[in-house]
Amino acid sequence: MKVSFYTLGCKLNFSETSTIARSFTKKGFEKVKFGEPSDIIIVNTCTVTGIADKKCRKIIKKAKKNSPEAFLVITGCYAQLQSEKIAQIHGVDAVLGTNEKFDFFKYFEKFEKNKYPKIYSCEINNVNQYNSAYSSDDRTRSFLKIQDGCDYPCTYCTIPKARGKSRNQSIEKVIVEANKIAKLGYKEVTLTGVNIGDFGKSTGETFINLLEHLNEVNGIKRYRISSIEPNLLSDAIIEFVAKSNKFLPHFHIPLQTGSNKLLSLMKRRYKRELFAHRIEKIKSLLAHSFIGVDVIVGFPNEKDEDFYETYNFLSELDISYLHVFSYSERNGTPAAQMNNKVKREIINQRSKKLHLLSDIKHSKFYKQNLNTVREVLFEKTKIKKSMFGFTDNYIKIEIPYNELFINKIKKIYLYEINKNGNVIPKI
Repeated sequence: MKVSFYTLGCKLNFSETSTIARSFTKKGFEKVKFGEPSDIIIVNTCTVTGIADKKCRKIIKKAKKNSPEAFLVITGCYAQLQSEKIAQIHGVDAVLGTNEKFDFFKYFEKFEKNKYPKIYSCEINNVNQYNSAYSSDDRTRSFLKIQDGCDYPCTYCTIPKARGKSRNQSIEKVIVEANKIAKLGYKEVTLTGVNIGDFGKSTGETFINLLEHLNEVNGIKRYRISSIEPNLLSDAIIEFVAKSNKFLPHFHIPLQTGSNKLLSLMKRRYKRELFAHRIEKIKSLLAHSFIGVDVIVGFPNEKDEDFYETYNFLSELDISYLHVFSYSERNGTPAAQMNNKVKREIINQRSKKLHLLSDIKHSKFYKQNLNTVREVLFEKTKIKKSMFGFTDNYIKIEIPYNELFINKIKKIYLYEINKNGNVIPKI
């Protein structure tokens, strides 16, 4: 039987889809690309925004159009929160929640269609199982899941209701997974989870202990730390990364807003002053580090002065990129009940201003790194004319295609920025 997969959302979802896919191939199923004729189609969903929900519904329609007789299973965060709603979509055969998505063969033997869709999903408060995962679909890098769930009560977010409480497996077991990745030939690993800085809550260990152990794994040359909360990104972690020969000068830190008033309304666990300190600490030790920042525009009660407080704060920070989210109201969250909602046209205007600021920051960062030598891991590409890779500090490099460079780390002199916005070396 042929099975295909589609993943929406974060790196964590990609690591889990890849792990689920391996469980199918081990049982003799043939994995094919999404869109090709399939007997089984599995969609792993996201629900971080309303747009993510719409994408899920769009993909379901596309899946049924491509393979109308396929057994269609929807899983992931959206499936956990809206299982009944998804089950009503024409063509869906089954919905699996957070605790059930790694147990496909427990619920289905022959993947035979029924008259009505089946729902397998427990209450999120009963979810305490931890399922390890890593991706193996790319030849150069792997996403390694180290943590799941979140205990933070941010007022705009539904992820704790979709993923459950913060939990992790032991450092010893994570190292086992890392060694498996190394044996597959991957040079780079991105650590992923819902709230990775919270690692160790279930095992009495710490995130920095994990980094120290991962640093000793043979075969893996580079690690990237995915999004980490500013209050959990300690000076000790930054200092460790600065000394490490494997952990890269690349940070992604959610700010959400530069207004302390709004940070309080969001129930974030820091103030803007702490965030500024983190940026200063990173740059003092790793001057060329890439720093990406998440920011939300249009949160309830965000007045013009609050927005410009955020805008000016971000303008002054030595950061490299902004990931801008327009506030998306999620049912069941405290923010959805707040007054003083921001009009959509105002949100759009503010979003455009922050995107322009991001472009300025990103371009400046690239220019600052010209005429330097950085190490680049080159990737496999479908285009035989050019190939691409990323420097240790996350600058995209474009060179003429050379098959011998695939999955190799090369020292490259960064010369100029081409019309595609990528950096090319001096030839």
